[in-house]
Amino acid sequence: MNKNEILKEVQSYIRKTFLEEGTGHDYFHIERVVTNARKIIEKENADPFLVELAAWVHDIGDYKLHDGVDKSKELITSYLESLCLDDSLINQVNEIVSQVSYSKGNKPTTIEAEIVQDADRLDAIGAVGIARCFAYGGSTGNILFNPEDNSKNASSIQHFYDKLFKLKDLMNTKTAKAIAEERHAYMEGFVQQFYKEVNF
Repeated sequence: MNKNEILKEVQSYIRKTFLEEGTGHDYFHIERVVTNARKIIEKENADPFLVELAAWVHDIGDYKLHDGVDKSKELITSYLESLCLDDSLINQVNEIVSQVSYSKGNKPTTIEAEIVQDADRLDAIGAVGIARCFAYGGSTGNILFNPEDNSKNASSIQHFYDKLFKLKDLMNTKTAKAIAEERHAYMEGFVQQFYKEVNF
């Protein structure tokens, strides 16, 4: 298969696997991450095939989808080997994916990893980020808001302070930073309106 055929095959697999996933890490999240990555790469000197391939597979082994166990390397390697991709490429993809996650706290070591990390984080903020926050909270049984508890993971609203409001300043590329500014401001406005409506 050539590179375009590989990407189409991977997209088809991801769609089939993640289409009805209910935590906010569904196929359309992954598709948006790929779209974000394509936008960023227009202004960056990076390998577009490697970026897009890593973006498509970045959630395959995510711990949130596997009972708290990160299976990324195991599942990505197995899947990409089934496509007869070479070990060097598979290792590069695994390295990028290992640096994407917010919870792991790893700094990207290549421009490709910076782009995929930015692309994923952009989908966690703004209007889509708000929707995903509450979708994930609902899927895990978390409550909407508890004005008496601001400890970590106490509610979906608390998640804005635990993570979402921090992402703007963690973007790597100029393109992502510019997009993040607008999305961050939208989230701030949403939370202010939420507090107004609940008289907090």
